[in-house]
Amino acid sequence: MPRTIMLYVRWVDAFNRVVGRIVMFMIFVMIGVLLYASVARTAFNSPLIWSIEVSQFLMSSYYLLGGAYAMQMGAHVRMDLFYSRWSDRTRAWVDALTILLLIVFLAALLFGGISSTEYALRYGEKSYTAWAPRLAPIKIIMTFGVFLMLLQSVSTLIKDIARARGIRLEGEHLE
Repeated sequence: MPRTIMLYVRWVDAFNRVVGRIVMFMIFVMIGVLLYASVARTAFNSPLIWSIEVSQFLMSSYYLLGGAYAMQMGAHVRMDLFYSRWSDRTRAWVDALTILLLIVFLAALLFGGISSTEYALRYGEKSYTAWAPRLAPIKIIMTFGVFLMLLQSVSTLIKDIARARGIRLEGEHLE
């Protein structure tokens, strides 16, 4: 494999590993927000209008920013009806084909995310709830998460093609 491609794979994998390991702690922030809202509502009879929306924003951030890390670790769900019976090379070719379809989907999603984020920034788009937070911050995070998934998908495609050709990349995660 050319050195630039190997550098790309190493850099993307390392960056997404760091982001994923940081983001995994976001679940505790979300639990804290929901616990605080629950205690405020039941113990003090003071419901919070912002708690559910903040929890939704945190959860969206959690799974979109952590998606690339999950892909890297092989933690996404896979239909295993025929897959386990195939040779490693056949699996690699099928993985490469499906990752190509994912790349097309993520590119379209990224294009839409950039457009939606640009709109939210330009017009100060707000949620239609009583709290009415600005939507630009969550749209930026969501678009960044899709971008990280796209980068990781390209990295995974490179690793799948290498595996299909019988080349083992150093530092590659073994499933």
